[in-house]
Amino acid sequence: MRSVGSIESNRLKRACTWALMMSAFAGCGWFAEPSRPLWIEGGSSRFPPAQYLVGVGQADSRPQATEQAYAAVSKIFKAEITAQAQDWESYLIVETRGRASTEHRLTLDNVTRVTTDKVLENVQILDIWFDRKTRQYYALAGMNRAQAESAMLERLNDLDRTIQTEVTEARHTPDKLARVRNLKRAARDLVLREAFNADLRIIRLSGQGHPAAYRVGELTNELEQFLAANLVMSVDLSGDQADPVQRALVDGLAREGFSVVGRGPASDGGPVELLIKGTVRLWPIDVHDPQFRYVRWCTDAAMEEVSTHRVIGAVSKGGREGHVTEREATAKAVRVMQQEFASDLARSVAAHVYGDRDLPGADSMSSGCPGEAVQPKANH
Repeated sequence: MRSVGSIESNRLKRACTWALMMSAFAGCGWFAEPSRPLWIEGGSSRFPPAQYLVGVGQADSRPQATEQAYAAVSKIFKAEITAQAQDWESYLIVETRGRASTEHRLTLDNVTRVTTDKVLENVQILDIWFDRKTRQYYALAGMNRAQAESAMLERLNDLDRTIQTEVTEARHTPDKLARVRNLKRAARDLVLREAFNADLRIIRLSGQGHPAAYRVGELTNELEQFLAANLVMSVDLSGDQADPVQRALVDGLAREGFSVVGRGPASDGGPVELLIKGTVRLWPIDVHDPQFRYVRWCTDAAMEEVSTHRVIGAVSKGGREGHVTEREATAKAVRVMQQEFASDLARSVAAHVYGDRDLPGADSMSSGCPGEAVQPKANH
C-alpha cells in the first residue's frame, strides 16, 4: 500500500505537468488570440523609427500582404525621387528633346526603377500577423537604417569615382567623339547618382545627403557648348522631294542637340566635322489596283568625317504608299520619309555620336533603292 505522502507527491507532479502543458499551448496561441501588433498602427518598440524605415501591407493572403508591404516602402522612395526630378530637367530635356512627353516620363521612370530596385535589396519582412476576426493578413516590411546607409554610401562612392574618371577623360582627350561620349556618360551617371542620393536622404534621420562634386546642369551645359562649337554637322540630300526630307532631318538633328549648318561640306557657319550625304528617290508603280495609285520611295544616306573622308556608317530605307491619286500617294510617301527616315536617321546619328550604338557600316548595308532602272516620275 502506497503512503499518503507518495499519493500527494504524484498528484503534485501531475498538476505541475498539466500546468506546464497549458502554458505551452497558450504560448503557441492555442487558447489565446495574439494581440494586435503595435506596428499596424504605426508604432512599435521592437522596430523603432530611429532604427527602421518600415511599410505595412494588408491583404486577404500572406503573399499579397507581403507584396503590399514592399510596395509601401517603395512608394516612400519613389515620391522623393519624383520631387527631386526638377533638378535633373536639363539632362532629361537633352535625353528626350523634341520627343513625346511619354518618352520624357519613361526616362524618369527608368531612373526611379533602377534606384528603387537597389533600395529594396535592403528591405525584408520583419513580422507577419493574421487577424482571425477579419481574416486579414498584415505584413511589416522594413530596412535597418544603419545597414542601408552603409550600402548606399558605398554605391555613391563607386559612382563618384566613375563620374570623376569620365569627366577627367572628357576634358583631356583630343578625340572629339570621346569627349562627347564621356561627358554624356558622366551626366547620365550623375542623374543616377542624384537619385541614389535622394534615397540616402530618406534613409538618414537627419535628411542630409552626400553632396556630389558636379551638378547635372553643369555637365549638360558643357556638353551642349562643346557640340555647338566643335561637332558641327551638315546635310546634303539630292533627288526627288529631297528638300522636305532634308528639312526634317536637319530639324531632327537639332532636336538631338547638334548644330547643323548649310548644305555641303563647306559652310559659312564654321568648320563642318560630320557630313550626311544621300539620295531620295520616288517613282510610280503599277500593282493592278483599280482603286488606288501607288508610289515607291527609297533613301540612301551615309555619314562621313569631313577631314578624313572616312565613312562612319550608312542608313537605307524604302517602302511604298498608296492613295486615290498619284499626287496624294506621293504626298503620303514624303510624309513617311520625313517620319521614318529622317527621324530614325537623326536618332541613329545621335546614338552613334553619344556612343550608345554604332551606325551600320556602309559595306554591310544594302541599298534601300533598287538597282533596276527607275521610271521617271510624272509631273503634276
